Amino acid sequence: MDPVRNPYAPGAGQRPPELAGRDDELAAFDVVLERIAHGRPERSLVLTGLRGVGKTVLLNQLRSAAIGRGWGTGKIEARPDQSLRRPVSSALHMALRELRHPDQESMDAVLGVLKAFALRQTAESSPHPPRLRDRWQPGIDVPASSGRADSGDMEIDLVELLSDAAGLAADVGKGVALFIDEMQDVQSDDVSAICAACHELSQQGAPLIVVGAGLPHLPAVLSASKSYSERLFRYLRIDRLDRPAADRALLAPAEREEVTFEPEALDALYAAADGYPYFVQAYGKVTWDVAAASPITAADVAMAAPVAEAELAVGFFGSRYDRATPAEREYMHAMAELGGPAGAAVSTSEVAVSLGRKPASLSPARDSLIKKGLVFSAERGQIAFTVPHFGRYLLSHPAE
Repeated sequence: MDPVRNPYAPGAGQRPPELAGRDDELAAFDVVLERIAHGRPERSLVLTGLRGVGKTVLLNQLRSAAIGRGWGTGKIEARPDQSLRRPVSSALHMALRELRHPDQESMDAVLGVLKAFALRQTAESSPHPPRLRDRWQPGIDVPASSGRADSGDMEIDLVELLSDAAGLAADVGKGVALFIDEMQDVQSDDVSAICAACHELSQQGAPLIVVGAGLPHLPAVLSASKSYSERLFRYLRIDRLDRPAADRALLAPAEREEVTFEPEALDALYAAADGYPYFVQAYGKVTWDVAAASPITAADVAMAAPVAEAELAVGFFGSRYDRATPAEREYMHAMAELGGPAGAAVSTSEVAVSLGRKPASLSPARDSLIKKGLVFSAERGQIAFTVPHFGRYLLSHPAE
């Protein structure tokens, strides 16, 4: 069929043509916004799940919902090698501008605090001047304030900055939402600062929330920072789509193009994609391209599947595998052998036995894989892939 009319859109963080299976999460966020609008306390949100389940897409959709209610919003993507000071400054600057506060004097006061926060060189930072790419040019005409959010202690500074931003939002009957993607990569001191800020804002009943998204071990990262973190956030696990939602993700966009699927084709696509949103889009896109006409048949899916799998092997799986060192690849292949095609979590001690090594000698490879976002600690002594079907990929691509 005409590839120009192909409605499917596999891509990192790219919104699918039909956001199926996420109605509960969207409704829950609407309740949060509504409660805060009425002055009721609410917890910040954390979305967790494997890669390819649509966390970033959902995060963007939640942000759109907040913008639709006139909230100030900002979004950042955490990096393990970067402090949150600069990205939070940029994101909050955008959020404050979106509030459109009528009193310029009040706005300038908070912008002065924001500028002081942004320009403060923390005690933990390198004594050398920041590299050009790490400097933030705030574009704020007011002078930086003194004595507020400029101590150099990230926890103190973030609490003061977000409290002031929330006060500005309260003045206009709105709220501020800070969205953090890849939240598991936030540095430990910054995680403590986020938790402390959320704790303080919750006690104040301030209209500011943090909405984070990250891998399944994110709750453990937060808990390791502050013991009370499990009470600060509402955790929403984002999983693969059930069968009705996966069918809807395929059928709704196709029907808008006056195309449909035979039931057997939907059976085959669900078996191939296993309900993972990224895979649903990837298999749907290739199947559309190879199909000659509507309705799309199981034979079309059978013809498309090898093409889709080859594309995933290069772009989705291979690009991640290529980032691993030989020692890390050896570790992952052992995980795949033990966990099987389903990619089940495996014991770190079993991996060591499989490789004939002492567990301590494998710690560097395991820790590096965790930092690279390829595996996560499912629970104490357990390790699992962050990418669905990665075990299956490794089993079909033996180590060289």
